[in-house]
Amino acid sequence: MLPFRLYAAVLFVFSISLLLPPFCIGIRSFPTRAIDGGDAFELGSAAWARFSEAPDYRNGAGCAVSLNREMVSSCDPSLVHIAMTLDSEYLRGSVAAVHSVIKHASCPENVFFHFIAAEFDPASPRVLTKLVRSTFPSLNFKVYIFREDTVINLISSSIRQALENPLNYARNYLGDILGQCVDRVIYLDSDVVVVDDIHKLWNISLTGSRVIGAPEYCHANFTKYFTDGFWSDPVLSRVFSSRNPCYFNTGVMVMDLVRWREGNYRKRIENWMELQRKRRIYELGSLPPFLLVFAGNVEAIDHRWNQHGLGGDNVRGSCRSLHPGPVSLLHWSGKGKPWVRLETKNPCPLDHLWVPYDLYKPIHQLNPAKFQSLSSVSASTLIGFSSYLS
Repeated sequence: MLPFRLYAAVLFVFSISLLLPPFCIGIRSFPTRAIDGGDAFELGSAAWARFSEAPDYRNGAGCAVSLNREMVSSCDPSLVHIAMTLDSEYLRGSVAAVHSVIKHASCPENVFFHFIAAEFDPASPRVLTKLVRSTFPSLNFKVYIFREDTVINLISSSIRQALENPLNYARNYLGDILGQCVDRVIYLDSDVVVVDDIHKLWNISLTGSRVIGAPEYCHANFTKYFTDGFWSDPVLSRVFSSRNPCYFNTGVMVMDLVRWREGNYRKRIENWMELQRKRRIYELGSLPPFLLVFAGNVEAIDHRWNQHGLGGDNVRGSCRSLHPGPVSLLHWSGKGKPWVRLETKNPCPLDHLWVPYDLYKPIHQLNPAKFQSLSSVSASTLIGFSSYLS
């Protein structure tokens, strides 16, 4: 039986949530300040505390000096901008990816992360903000809410249910989500680890009028990414008539956001998604619209920056080996994820390359006193939580 004051607090929060109007904007950002212990109530098991604090990586000699050392602004021209999605399902992978980036960066203090969080994820954006701050105390970052209704009516069924997650489409909206002063960004999936200096990827030029850069794989069978109905339609297939399209993976991209915004590429991608809802022209989720818009006009980046496919195919998730050549980034695209296979004691050989960046701490290794303090909830905490709803 709940104490009367606690019961009243819960009832107050519930009543306020019913009275408040729905959000009228698609994107909001949260400051990176610390949040009170009430967030432990939201997750129950205090999942954010299951990550060890990362080492404090500092700039090397010759790094550009920030204009404001006390509070780094995302508009600082010395920054390398990285955008990633952040959700409870891929959280362990995201943390490992961030750790790998700053561990190998020559100027880790000059890296700024833009995390896009789902509106209805079990872990709220405020909880995720606290998690990132507690794991990476000196990290420059911002967390944004991505409203699912921005894209939900454009998503069609896919070969794998995970590919239908609205957050997979957040990359389409980076030009709108990030501030106008951010004119260039590296997009990374959550199932990667970077084993080289991210500044090398950042400094790659996008020549001519190219909007994105990514490793291309021209030996891949490009026709398989679209249905027979697409290729048999003379009007639709004509989209590639003036291009020499090659497959590229959208999990690692360098994006010119100035050209992206000027060319309204978000709308171009949405147009293909709208057509897909009317007549099926592809089977995979967020990849084919990018291919339709950009394939054949991509700045080709060295393959070392996306050793993809380590998660196997989209059905079985079988083990795979590395592609020949040097490696700067490992990518577990496909069904199999290293943290899942390691947890189930069925890892692939290459999954062990992911382990050094994993900061996950099993619950039995937590400090009991810390865990107890995070799990306790007071009436004042619940009332404070209502301020998030407003």
